[in-house]
Amino acid sequence: MSFKDQLNTNNIPKHVAIIMDGNGRWAEQKGEHRVFGHTQGVESVREALTAAAEINVEYLTLYAFSTENWNRPKEEVDALMDLLVKTISMEVETLNKNGVKLQVIGDVDSLPEGCNEALQQSIEETKNNDRVTLILALSYSSRWEIKQAIKNIAKDVKSSILDVEDITDELISSYMNTSKYPDPELLIRTSGESRISNFLLWQVAYTELHFIDTLWPDFKKENFYEAIYNYQQRERRFGKTSAQIISNE
Repeated sequence: MSFKDQLNTNNIPKHVAIIMDGNGRWAEQKGEHRVFGHTQGVESVREALTAAAEINVEYLTLYAFSTENWNRPKEEVDALMDLLVKTISMEVETLNKNGVKLQVIGDVDSLPEGCNEALQQSIEETKNNDRVTLILALSYSSRWEIKQAIKNIAKDVKSSILDVEDITDELISSYMNTSKYPDPELLIRTSGESRISNFLLWQVAYTELHFIDTLWPDFKKENFYEAIYNYQQRERRFGKTSAQIISNE
């Protein structure tokens, strides 16, 4: 029986985030250039997005390119940027057909001009879609995001727009790139690595984590459904006891 058939449709996470890891290793295992793995990984993005839409996940955030990834060989970075532009441009029609709104978080000003232009055009062309919001984390790192939030809060305190006593968890969240979206309930990481890698550190305080050995180009819809099934088997207590959770049901 498919994991999809076993899902409780009343307990689907609203927001799922994925660290798409293993493209380069997948290609190297096949004797190919690392870029080949990134190209094949595009199909896995389609698989994850289709699976999310089928079970009514409202937000899907994909860690596509970190600020640390700029340190990779120039050839690989250039190929990734070129792949990003081509993929986004080619997928707009499909995104619109399936009601997918494209959004982005990260230091987009650091992206090549042509890449940023294609990205902004696609965001504009999909802005009225409301079935699933696909959020790409590009030139993103959580420490960069938190640093920017601190700087902006400090500026507003200095300008008397804010008072120090106004700084709460909710206010800090409102200064994050992700202020328009709920925190993810589930974070999936592929490739067998068991770390967060500077991704959504503020937002995943109470997120359930799901690590799998599958390399990203081999990720299929069934992997996504299995992660949701695993999530549904857990008790989310948010610091409370099991007894308290039961008594509030």
